[in-house]
Amino acid sequence: MRISSFKIGLVLVVIGMIWISGIFNETEKNHDSTLLKKSNSIESKLEFSGMGIGYYKIYMPDFSNENVFVQILDKNLNVIQEQKINTKFSVAYFDFDKDGTYTIKVSNISKNSVNLQIEFGDTNSQKMIAPGLMILVGSLIIMLTSYLKIKNYNIEQPDENIS
Repeated sequence: MRISSFKIGLVLVVIGMIWISGIFNETEKNHDSTLLKKSNSIESKLEFSGMGIGYYKIYMPDFSNENVFVQILDKNLNVIQEQKINTKFSVAYFDFDKDGTYTIKVSNISKNSVNLQIEFGDTNSQKMIAPGLMILVGSLIIMLTSYLKIKNYNIEQPDENIS
C-alpha cells in the first residue's frame, strides 16, 4: 500500500496543530469574569519567567458599544502596553523579557456597567517552534503535491460545432 505525499503533508499539519494546541493549553493563565461598574477597574496578576510573549483576551458578552481601557504593567508597575477596546472580543499580545509578576489592569471608561471576561497568560511561544516547522513542512508538501496534480490536469473541451 502506497501512501501519497498529500496524505503525509496532511498528517504533518494535523499533528503539528494538535501539538501546538496541547502546548497552548498547558500554559499558565488567569481567568476572571466580572461586572465592571462605571469608572471602576479590575486587576489580575500572573508570574512570568524568562523571555516570551504574553497575551490577553477581553470578551464582553453583552456588548453594546462599551469601551474599556487595558494596561499591561511589569513588576515595577511600568506600562508595557495600553489599548482602548471597543469591540465584543479582542486579543492582543505583548513581549516580556524579565522574570516577575505582570499585571493586567482593565478600566471601564464607558457610561454603563460592562460584563467582562478576561484571560491573561503566557503563550509559551518558544516551545511552539518545532510543531510550527512541522506545520510549515506539511503545508508546503500539500501545496507542492496539489500544484503538480493540477498542472497536469486537462479539461476536455466540447466540440465547437454542436448543433
